Amino acid sequence: MHSRTNRRRHQGRDRVSATNQKTFGGRIGRTIADSKPWWPEPPSAPAGAPNILMVLFDDVGFSDFGCYGSPIATPTIDKLAAEGLRYTGFHTTAMCSTTRAALLTGRNHHSVGVGCLANFDSGYPGYRGKIAKEAGTLAEMLRAHAYRNYMVGKWHVTPLTETGATGPFDGWPLGRGFDRFYGFLDAETDQFSPELVSDNTPIDAPGTFETGYHLTEDLIDQAIRFIADHAADRPELPWLTWVALGACHAPHQAPMDIIKGYDATFAHGWDVEREQRMARQKAMGIVPETTDMPPRNDGVKPWSEHTPDEQRVFTRLQAAFAGMLDHADRHLKRLIDFLDASGQRDNTLILVLSDNGASQEGGPLGFINAMGPYNFRLEPMPDKVKKIDDIGGPNSHSNFPHGWAMASNTPLRRYKQNTHGGGIRDPFVVSWPKRLPARGELRHQFVHASDLVPTLLDLIGVEAPAEIGGLKQMPLEGESFARSLTEPGVPSKSSPQYFEMFGHRGIWHQGWKAVAYHPPGKPFDDDKWELFHLDRDFSEAHDLAEAEPTRLAELIEMWWAAAERHQVLPLDDRFGPRFAENAARFHGARKHFVFHRGMGHVPTDVAPDVRSRSYTIEAHVELDAGSEGVLIAHGDMTSGYSLYIKNGRLVHDLNIGGHHHVVTSEQTLQPGPRRLGVKVERLRRTEPPAKGSRTGVSRYTLTIDGEPAGSMETGLAFHTLISWSGLDIARDGGSPVSHYDAPFEFTGRMLRVEVSMFTDQELDGEAVGNVEMARQ
Repeated sequence: MHSRTNRRRHQGRDRVSATNQKTFGGRIGRTIADSKPWWPEPPSAPAGAPNILMVLFDDVGFSDFGCYGSPIATPTIDKLAAEGLRYTGFHTTAMCSTTRAALLTGRNHHSVGVGCLANFDSGYPGYRGKIAKEAGTLAEMLRAHAYRNYMVGKWHVTPLTETGATGPFDGWPLGRGFDRFYGFLDAETDQFSPELVSDNTPIDAPGTFETGYHLTEDLIDQAIRFIADHAADRPELPWLTWVALGACHAPHQAPMDIIKGYDATFAHGWDVEREQRMARQKAMGIVPETTDMPPRNDGVKPWSEHTPDEQRVFTRLQAAFAGMLDHADRHLKRLIDFLDASGQRDNTLILVLSDNGASQEGGPLGFINAMGPYNFRLEPMPDKVKKIDDIGGPNSHSNFPHGWAMASNTPLRRYKQNTHGGGIRDPFVVSWPKRLPARGELRHQFVHASDLVPTLLDLIGVEAPAEIGGLKQMPLEGESFARSLTEPGVPSKSSPQYFEMFGHRGIWHQGWKAVAYHPPGKPFDDDKWELFHLDRDFSEAHDLAEAEPTRLAELIEMWWAAAERHQVLPLDDRFGPRFAENAARFHGARKHFVFHRGMGHVPTDVAPDVRSRSYTIEAHVELDAGSEGVLIAHGDMTSGYSLYIKNGRLVHDLNIGGHHHVVTSEQTLQPGPRRLGVKVERLRRTEPPAKGSRTGVSRYTLTIDGEPAGSMETGLAFHTLISWSGLDIARDGGSPVSHYDAPFEFTGRMLRVEVSMFTDQELDGEAVGNVEMARQ
């Protein structure tokens, strides 16, 4: 019986086999090695394709690396330069989102829809705030050639209104060709309490300031993990790892021992520092011996004209910037050492660069905690002196003054945002032991951020795809500079390169540059164009506009042609209206939010916009005896608000730049179902308050089951921003907004939290714009 059954089974298999042989041409009977699979062949990497490590710094000026003239300790970067190349003519786009768009796509930033920032969508093709699908990223291009693509750090090429829990995710790293992501989506984040995303999910930072956490160390840990996982799983495949550090964007934060170690280094001030840096640059060959130092930038006073207190504070603010860069270099060493130890360094192409020049957002006097001044809570110098030891720590949101930003950009004029050299000329170090015979050589060619992708494709030996995901692709606009990696003296690119940012304009062609600084709000036709022969005038110190009017006119005409071709027009210098319009368009008529316990973190651009308006917050809860914790918190230690229960009472804290305005309920809370809230009334006046008066602007009234339970009035409020850290329900997920230890999770039962906003919002668009610009 058993034997007969087996014969039937075998006969059945034979019939199936015969059928399969007829259906598939007899292939089933052959060996697997001889058969042709029905599934697509996996992509294969070109022979010898290198790994690519991109290390992108933020707001680091032309002279800030040690190998570009700085006294800041960057031995890791300096060693890479000594083993490879330094470019002295590398140019960016003057801002972070825009440079990243050009670096990722190999096209000009306006052409791909990121003409300004990811923070807003102006509706015009060049200003959508999101990389067009027709402009594939380097990661998308390399995926077809078997590369695995990893991204850590700052992204900031997704509209911030699309960074919430529902996306859309097509503009996030995993939606643009990266296989793994660990970092942040916004322009900046607190280094001790960052807003982190793992792949497509917001997560808590794995440590705190008290436990020794710093974002830079965490990002390098994750980069090492991604590469180590790759080596364990698919060592035969090449990888792209994009490490976009928060350093040295504000807030400038680093371990205090490193920061204080730079006080003596910079005590001589920015005037001496500029001269010393340029002397080193000339000795290194970074700039020609004939380079002249331009005058101080507009509004920068001589160091000697500042008081001793001012000099002390300014020195510490610069020390925080230096400490942040020094600290980043120390941890970059761990990543390079890992590549060495794992045998991957030899065939890894390492690129180290900055996204734009040093930032002017610190203003003439710098900030210890910029969150206060942005909401009109000023930082007079005596207050700065008292808080000097907070600089660079968790209680600070510091940025250095214009004079030190000017020194960072030595010997170039102006800053980030501007199309003069200080905004767009940046350090660029290349190392590739297997392929670069040069050791410590300099390259003086003009190179632009959009040229990087064509260069990498050239080095790998592949072409940009005509289609990605079935969508026809725009042509690359950059030009490969691959030859210059191995051959000195290669000419600069043949095509002109335009620049534009907030109406500031420029164009480079064949060693000449025309540039116009645009004062906001002034007619564009009134802008003064300058002309520089960069091949002979590295620092743009000698304007030849009057001597060469014909050449200038030709370059200006060339700029307008490029502007039309690359979607630069219409020119728009409005800071405030663009941010305000985008916020109004996103939130629309929505005035009511309902939040539930268990939800994730809400980014600030997606959270309720309670700036400069009346609103109510009410939490529906069930309390037990002793219930405590946060009901809702938006912000962090430097700015925000929190409604919470502590010591049996309801508490609301309005934190403006680290200054706490607290109201506590007059009665203790009783167990049972409760409605706990705060009502915020933006009071009106027929006349402005007396100078120095801070009363009568806003009233904060606590409510328990709908009844008043305590109130306060204050002249401070969220006029222009709440915080660049977002919102949490039933916990405070970042550094604590108020006087408790985060996360201070709510121990009662949370049903829901409702936020209702009134229509009396009156935003100062220009003030909001200025604040948002400091965020970039």
